[in-house]
Amino acid sequence: MCTTITIEEAAAWLKEHDNFLILTHRRPDGDTIGCAGALAEGLQAAGKTAFVLHNPEITPRYSRFVAAYMAPEEYKQDHVIVVDTASYSQFPRNGEAFIGAVSLCIDHHPSNPRYAERNCLVDAASCGEIVYELLLRLSGGINAKAAESLYAAVSTDTGCFAFANTTADAHRVAAELIEAGAPHQKLNKLLFRTKTRSRILIESMINSGLEFYFDGAVAISSITREMMEAAGANEDDVDDIASLPGSVDGVLAGITIRELTSKEDCKVSVRTTQSINANQICARFGGGGHALAAGFSLEKTIPEIKKELLEALKEFFVTL
Repeated sequence: MCTTITIEEAAAWLKEHDNFLILTHRRPDGDTIGCAGALAEGLQAAGKTAFVLHNPEITPRYSRFVAAYMAPEEYKQDHVIVVDTASYSQFPRNGEAFIGAVSLCIDHHPSNPRYAERNCLVDAASCGEIVYELLLRLSGGINAKAAESLYAAVSTDTGCFAFANTTADAHRVAAELIEAGAPHQKLNKLLFRTKTRSRILIESMINSGLEFYFDGAVAISSITREMMEAAGANEDDVDDIASLPGSVDGVLAGITIRELTSKEDCKVSVRTTQSINANQICARFGGGGHALAAGFSLEKTIPEIKKELLEALKEFFVTL
């Protein structure tokens, strides 16, 4: 039976149990990785046994936050915890074996269908804020290691507190994390003010290829594997790349379509303003997320996806 529980109830459950394995989502971002690292650190500090399942898609930018908590091959967990993961479809390949066997899901996505045995779902700008409150109730505080990971979680999911999802609570939690020892200056430089040459090149390709629709209200960028190869770009270089189309003046919905392993395997990211619901758009294609940031994946080509998207967007833009 799947139930919804509060942060207090989640903390009480963690106190009563042990031997945890923590999962992150596919193409992991700073929020899911930061939450996993902080939760593992917090549980270990509380005397529990807790490890993070290696995510094969993790990039060097974020691996530092979980490197010390990787589960040994022989580790046998009693309970599986999933963080910042809205659905089974977001489980990493090596985590699919745990579908139907999740003891606790900690998440902030409204589209989450409550797939775990226990679901701690809270409306927050980042999952990191939830894990922070959870650790406070578990141990009464957090150490500097957990604070560093959680600052990465909160800051990346809010775009260094510039995205529209940023709340006063996000700022308050960030301030408390800094007071707990998070090296915010170092992290801000690392996560937001440092770009590789490959990142600069891929951004220039995206900007020069932007397409506008609905009188400029929609901007669509396409990222092909050929573009990635030409720029010498890797996963770190396209972290948060989906925010670029929406930075254009007058754009209400910025959409990024990116080829993954083949020309017929694409990831679509949608970023919107308050007047357009990104979650509703992506739900048309079996995806989801937040009102202002959502996504989906399709095994179709970029032109095919673009055609279907533009047809679906008529419902949201023809009356504007």
